[in-house]
Amino acid sequence: MRFSSGVPIEQVEVSAYTIPTDLPESDGTLAWDSTTIVIVQARAAGTTGIGYTYAATAAADLIHDTLAGVVGGRDAMSVPDAWEAMVRAVRNVGRPGIASAAIAAVDVALWDLKARLLDLPLVTLLGAVRDGVPVYGSGGFTSYPVARLREQLAGWAELGIPAVKMKVGRHPADDRDRVQAGREAIGTDVGLFVDANGAYDRKQALAHADAFSQYGVTWFEEPVSSDDLAGLRLLRDCAPAGMDIAAGEYGYDLFSFRRMLETGAVDVLQADATRCAGITEFLRVGALCAAHAVPLSAHTAPALHVHPCCAFGGVRHVEYFHDHVRIEQLIFDGAPEPVNGILRPDRTRPGLGLDLKQSDAARYAA
Repeated sequence: MRFSSGVPIEQVEVSAYTIPTDLPESDGTLAWDSTTIVIVQARAAGTTGIGYTYAATAAADLIHDTLAGVVGGRDAMSVPDAWEAMVRAVRNVGRPGIASAAIAAVDVALWDLKARLLDLPLVTLLGAVRDGVPVYGSGGFTSYPVARLREQLAGWAELGIPAVKMKVGRHPADDRDRVQAGREAIGTDVGLFVDANGAYDRKQALAHADAFSQYGVTWFEEPVSSDDLAGLRLLRDCAPAGMDIAAGEYGYDLFSFRRMLETGAVDVLQADATRCAGITEFLRVGALCAAHAVPLSAHTAPALHVHPCCAFGGVRHVEYFHDHVRIEQLIFDGAPEPVNGILRPDRTRPGLGLDLKQSDAARYAA
């Protein structure tokens, strides 16, 4: 142990990188051909912590113009203090969306910095309750030809990943056939999830839930808009037995997660530390789930989520999202890969265990 307290944060730097997708991608409500990652490096006592979020470059501007100055000089050992200061600083900007993502990148960097100062893996600092966390393969974009859909899902199954997820909702008339193709590709022993990204209305979603159940779908994510809590509750009440209704990836603060849980809108709550203002708020979401006896599932960013998820007993799995896996392996040394469907933090490396590959990242500078 090198330090215990009183280590001032000396510098916060931010950069953004835009990485093209390997193929055009779309889901039920959006299409894209690139993903932007905003990376923060926080320095104290000769040590650098790394944090990141997936967001527009506007998040980087907010970090540079506002948040870096807010956290500078604060104690690197008191991450919640810096977090509270950042939340106060974005009051007139608005907490959801870009501001929450910007806070997330800084907060993650500060947790990583603290763990590195103590020469501990982050999972040890947080308090491990498990050695690893299951993943599910995620992609299956609506823009994929059926042959590519089959190939991707089958590839995950061959790696021993126990469940895979595909996108639906862009062309509802085609969804049943595509789900059937997905099931045929992975066989009967692998779980099949679908994600509509809020593309259906309530009656469409109910009809598709019945159709998907014939192919053993056990997870229906955002069958309707995540803002439609009554609609999510309707789906939860009426979906076939054995099919979980999930949502929450667009939760930006504890209050939005609380509303979702108090209305009984989901069987499994999703949360994303890169959106919900970082690991500090993610840990609170985990406690909220425990209080409501609802399991938590981490949305995307697997290299970031593996540490905090191993500090929770009630986490069901981490989303092993195709885009983020590509990016994290491309620009970070130390990005973990699942073995037999389990993602484990590297306890031989301090912090998140990630180091930025500067030269590899530079070509994608935004």
